[in-house]
Amino acid sequence: MLAPSRLVKGLSTHAPLIGPIALLLAISVITVLVHDANTTRTVIGALILVVIVVGLYVFVGNSGVISFGSMALVAIGAYAMAWQTCCAKLKPMTMTGLPDVLKLHTLPILPSVVSSGVLAAIVALIVGRPIMGLSGIPSSIATFMFLGILNVAYRNWDSVTLGESSIVGIPIFINVWVGLAWAAAAIAVAYFYQTSRYGLMLRATREDEVAARSAGIRIPTLRLIAWVISAFLLGIGGALYSSFVGVISVNAFYLDLTFITLTMLVVGGIRSIYGAVVGVVAISAFSEILRQFENGITLGSLEIKAPSGFQEVLLGAVMLIVIVRFPRGITRGHEFRLDRIFNFIKRLVAPRSAA
Repeated sequence: MLAPSRLVKGLSTHAPLIGPIALLLAISVITVLVHDANTTRTVIGALILVVIVVGLYVFVGNSGVISFGSMALVAIGAYAMAWQTCCAKLKPMTMTGLPDVLKLHTLPILPSVVSSGVLAAIVALIVGRPIMGLSGIPSSIATFMFLGILNVAYRNWDSVTLGESSIVGIPIFINVWVGLAWAAAAIAVAYFYQTSRYGLMLRATREDEVAARSAGIRIPTLRLIAWVISAFLLGIGGALYSSFVGVISVNAFYLDLTFITLTMLVVGGIRSIYGAVVGVVAISAFSEILRQFENGITLGSLEIKAPSGFQEVLLGAVMLIVIVRFPRGITRGHEFRLDRIFNFIKRLVAPRSAA
């Protein structure tokens, strides 16, 4: 057996991996125990958003380049999941442009989720080669153009995406534990990437791009690797989203989702996995509280009901205040650290021991 000190040291080393997963596990257990339908749906949605925002972090957080086009990769994953799993009787009549293997058959859930991520990664590899050679604002604009191009293409590709109509009949299989498993897997991928040789070199380019180039680091190649890994997670997030709501349309993967996921990442802390997770949890919880106020809350004989649109206004104001007050996010860009918890416990215990 490991000595306690070695065990603590080992846990502290991997705290950035353990901490976020432990937080999500605690939330999931509480949700199952509470057994409330609305709370359960909110938590499942948040777990799927964790996959998406952590996927966004892999590229944005490590490279320092803001991507406005990552939701295009989520859309690719969502539609790929629909093509593989939905409506076997309707596809031959409505999605006539699909290959026969997809048009005439439905595929198992797990391979469909993984292959959706792979398809998003392949597309990211193709479009990422010219984009990753850019830096700063031009690269961010290029990713936004990618989002716009894919949105227009999917709106007009009627024989495959049904255009602006919705694809229905996608099997719903997501529950709290499935969402937690995929969120934990996404966190693990992000953690092992950022601690890898490629992740560390990319983070060095984020801190000082000129010095990194002088040291012979090939920045476009490193960014492309992160972009493809990010795309894989985003594609999986899109597949999970489609299997959570059961119906998708191209409008769901445009500006609204782009800005809310980026805001979650910035509010939590753009430079850490823990920040990505905390941002999703904080904004999802606050949004649910505001939604409850809009629906009306009864306290004894008093009924409190906020006006329509109150949720969007107050949520936007609070997010603005947080961003201004904490420019580096709620976590200040720091990863989860066990030593702070141990030190806090020691401070609580020490006075009693002395007494």
